[in-house]
Amino acid sequence: MAVSVYRSTAVLLAVWLVAASLAPAISVAQKPAVGETAAGVPELSVYLITMGPGQAVWERYGHNALWIQDNRTGVGRAYNYGIFSFRQENFFVRFVQGRPLYWMQGFEVEPHLAAYVAADRSIWIQELNLTPQQRAALRDFLEWNERPENRFYQYDPYRDNCSTRIRDAIDHVLGGRLQQLTDSEATGGTYRSHSLRLLTEALPAYLGLLTALGQPADRPLTRWEEMFVPLELQRHLRDVTVLGADGLEAPLVLSERTAFESSMSYGSDKPHSWTLGFLAIGLILAALIALPALRARPASGAPLSALIAPSVWALFAGLVGLTLAFLWALTNHWIAYWNENLFFFNPLALPLAVTLPLLARRTWWAERVSLGLAGALAALSVLGLVVQVLPWFFQANGEVIAFALPPNLALAWVAFRHGR
Repeated sequence: MAVSVYRSTAVLLAVWLVAASLAPAISVAQKPAVGETAAGVPELSVYLITMGPGQAVWERYGHNALWIQDNRTGVGRAYNYGIFSFRQENFFVRFVQGRPLYWMQGFEVEPHLAAYVAADRSIWIQELNLTPQQRAALRDFLEWNERPENRFYQYDPYRDNCSTRIRDAIDHVLGGRLQQLTDSEATGGTYRSHSLRLLTEALPAYLGLLTALGQPADRPLTRWEEMFVPLELQRHLRDVTVLGADGLEAPLVLSERTAFESSMSYGSDKPHSWTLGFLAIGLILAALIALPALRARPASGAPLSALIAPSVWALFAGLVGLTLAFLWALTNHWIAYWNENLFFFNPLALPLAVTLPLLARRTWWAERVSLGLAGALAALSVLGLVVQVLPWFFQANGEVIAFALPPNLALAWVAFRHGR
């Protein structure tokens, strides 16, 4: 019996010693790697969500958000930098000044995406190939950025918007690699070309930007700069590579899928050229301005009815010119600076809306003022056409020239014919 007890005790002791020696190895084998769950799934997954255009003018450029998925808790948040409200204090004043305030906010992923589906806007999702440390750093940054004291920023539709903020956040955790790979050469696109091609179906906004954008809008952009458009950020990320732990390059985009396909169009690949159409309209306007005055005899003075069309055009051209001058001189809208359209739409035309009708009364001072201002406006218009051959005048404004030059010349002719 004693031998049996001793034998059993020895066996138990041996088993205990073997188990004790294997325990560290077992615990190391079962411990998940840094940034992974026990099942070997990454603790965090990062996705770029890109939304297609919507119906509203400010939705025509599309939108995007960063989705951080916590695989341990199953909670996902979509961080959106494009939040604004018309009810903000002084929103419209700040907008006109070029200083609108937007903010960033995180939302639960499912309801957030459902809102875009309900608005019939396409949704594409790209999973980003980031290291566990980069995913955690991106999550921490977005959580910090969402705090009330950090969430607001001064929105710039071209250089600091919902898409460039996401671009910069990704670039930050990549150590500047995204900018390094995409900011070296021009693509051929410009701020103007992207703006107009996406607004083809929104005619008032198209015409407004066509006229209001100045020379800065026509500088060729790099891929880095083009990513101010959410769909361009989505496209350019496909060509970006990152360095893996083994030092080899791998695509930044691990996978992508279409979560929802809208029936809405996405604008065009490039802006249409409407120069001939604008020229036809400009010639028709010139005829409406000149023909009634042509029928009147200069010696007897023009009837007031013959001066209505010239006065209306002068008022229109002057108000547009005043707006362009205001945007350049008194706002932060840098994209509207150095606007060559001031050659054709100029505040000098405004007084003509008053002096031209006085030609019907043969008022001597009105005749002199009308001759001087209309002549100056015509001279500026011709100059604006001639300087296009010089390298310092590279604004893409052929449509504006075609539209405004004929009426301005007709206006000068009316002033000359009946202001002598």
